[in-house]
Amino acid sequence: MLLLDQWAERHINDAQRKGEFDNLPGQGEPLILDDDSCVPEALRSGYRLLKNAGCLPPEIEQRKEAIVVADLLKGIRKDDDRYQELSRRLALMELKLQQAGLSTDFLRGDYADKLLHKINEE
Repeated sequence: MLLLDQWAERHINDAQRKGEFDNLPGQGEPLILDDDSCVPEALRSGYRLLKNAGCLPPEIEQRKEAIVVADLLKGIRKDDDRYQELSRRLALMELKLQQAGLSTDFLRGDYADKLLHKINEE
């Protein structure tokens, strides 16, 4: 065991003896662990740190922004001045996501349309 591990273990044991872990929120309840099996092991701790700080990975942030712009486009008419600007902005976002190797199918809603069509057939 490394010196740092021993030091941390000693402090944890001291805190347990002093009762510093008693009456914590969620005590006695099962842990809810995130499924980070798709994240490379080298990035897991960094992503967890960012998540706990309220930050998202850049790819997810870009997806969220693209969804917001797509929703804005659905809510305005094509002859509105903002429509062209938002369309260009969405096209640029979509290109960036594709260059990052991410699917942009979520912007099209094709899956939802196909699913509704399938349900209506039955």
